[in-house]
Amino acid sequence: MTRKPPRHGDRAERASAPPAAPRRGKPDTKPMERAPHPAPRRESRGGGGDVVRIYGFHAVSAALRAPRRELIRLYATAAAAERLASDIAKRGVETKIVAVEDIAARTPRDSVHQGVLLEAKPLAPIDVSELPAKGLVLVLDQITDPHNVGAILRTAAAFAVDALVTTERHSPEFTGALAKSASGGLEHVPICAVTNLARALDEMGDLGYWRIGLDSEAPTVFGAATLTRPLALVLGAEDKGLRRLTRERCDILARLELPGAIKSLNVSNACAIALALASRALSA
Repeated sequence: MTRKPPRHGDRAERASAPPAAPRRGKPDTKPMERAPHPAPRRESRGGGGDVVRIYGFHAVSAALRAPRRELIRLYATAAAAERLASDIAKRGVETKIVAVEDIAARTPRDSVHQGVLLEAKPLAPIDVSELPAKGLVLVLDQITDPHNVGAILRTAAAFAVDALVTTERHSPEFTGALAKSASGGLEHVPICAVTNLARALDEMGDLGYWRIGLDSEAPTVFGAATLTRPLALVLGAEDKGLRRLTRERCDILARLELPGAIKSLNVSNACAIALALASRALSA
């Protein structure tokens, strides 16, 4: 298939009721107060003054070793801090030794935080114009599950993907559960957040990117497609796949050839197979 040309009760109190006496008790001696806290905030373009929370041992360890990540404060149990002692010393991050319950109070319910929580500045996203001239890029078309996107980022880091392009809306926050699922991948794969994915794909075409959309119903087998750099692999959401405007901006649609009865996979698994095939083809 040939490349398409790029397109451009009563509220009042009783008067006689005496004022309530202040409650007294033992002073709080815990290092941190267990209290409700706001949900982690989205990593926005340019970073701004937002603070993101990263938890889980591998995710925090990777963030501590990433020079481009600006650190604010680390909360850790004594055991976790000991395991991270070398990274903590190198970065000189403020560290508070706390009980595991204190960390649980600052993470979403049922999070597997492994005794460590890092507060940091969000990573500044890149622009489409900053994509490398010979890059390998993943494009996500409204994939919203943080665990799927985290797994995709982890795989992307393993295959030296140059960037991940996603929409500013209808995408998960690049913190918390996503960062933990990425297991450090978030620190190694630059994020390009765009307001209009169709327009961004047009711009990528102008930059020379060969855009391949993964579609389980496509007539072309992915392994038989010609792959050249710069290359963009475009992945759609599990429930609806690639949107019409996204499909129209792809140079080719291709499917993974699977020998078994099931012909479609979880998007993160499909991404891993596609990257393995693409990596082999591009290095041949």
